[in-house]
Amino acid sequence: MAKSRLFVPFALTTAFLTIGLIIFGAVVRVTDSGLGCGNHWPLCNGTIFPPLDNITAWIEWLHRLFAMLIGVFGLVTLIIAIKDYRKQNRAVLFATIAAGVLFFVQSMLGALVVVLDLPPTFVTMHLGTSMLLVAALVVAALLAIYKPETHYPTDKFTTLAYATTALSLVIILTGALVRGSGATLACTTWPLCNGALLPIEGGQWTMIHMFHRLAVAGLGIAVVLVVWMAFSLKRPRRIKMLALAAGITYLAQAGVGAMFVFTTAAPLWGALHVLFAALTWILFVSLSVFEALNTRDISTEAAAWQSTPALN
Repeated sequence: MAKSRLFVPFALTTAFLTIGLIIFGAVVRVTDSGLGCGNHWPLCNGTIFPPLDNITAWIEWLHRLFAMLIGVFGLVTLIIAIKDYRKQNRAVLFATIAAGVLFFVQSMLGALVVVLDLPPTFVTMHLGTSMLLVAALVVAALLAIYKPETHYPTDKFTTLAYATTALSLVIILTGALVRGSGATLACTTWPLCNGALLPIEGGQWTMIHMFHRLAVAGLGIAVVLVVWMAFSLKRPRRIKMLALAAGITYLAQAGVGAMFVFTTAAPLWGALHVLFAALTWILFVSLSVFEALNTRDISTEAAAWQSTPALN
């Protein structure tokens, strides 16, 4: 299996920087700085540098600068992947190429979000693409370094792990929709929404907000099952620890979400909410990758790619 001393550090660094960018994006949203540079992109209100006294413009401008830094790291990561993995373990290369495509799509969506005055649909797609970008980088790094110590057949835990991973992304998207649609404070109490489980009389904003909470509750049930099955089915220690860590970050995410409501959408709690949501997503992505490799869902295909002669 091809190995590279530089690839994994660069891939993980780019992934962590992207998480930082996502959190920074949350700060942009909770401080209402999304249009700090007006409808101009890539310029800021028609200039390269915003005025020194315009705080919202600087927040948005620094967010864009941060994205450019990730682009540089991502490009270096892709070059290393092409150099070191084009002949062997090409699953790593394909995952890195996918990350490059996702970065481009994310950048274009970011531009559209600004030009079109922050439409909720594009805001949601922008965050979702960012999460997929992080996942692609993490998957590439794990494929490059992980070698299964044991193999076992696919079972109900494998299916549950995949489903919970997908659901964790759905939760993030519904959260982005809540913020993007302006429904953040439609519910001022927690866990009920203004005293009701289904606040139909409150209008569409309260329903959007409560739909997110109900989806989070559904994820909680799935997380409990994942943790319980990981231990009851005696999965490898790595799987158990990932499941447990995902459970802990999920609880932190839910608790921070409650604090976000209690503090009337304080920026700090908003940023932390996005952070723990991203960490929960990454942990479930990692768990799914390990589970896939252990059950040979990926490792068999990777072996086939390695045995196929590379094109010159």
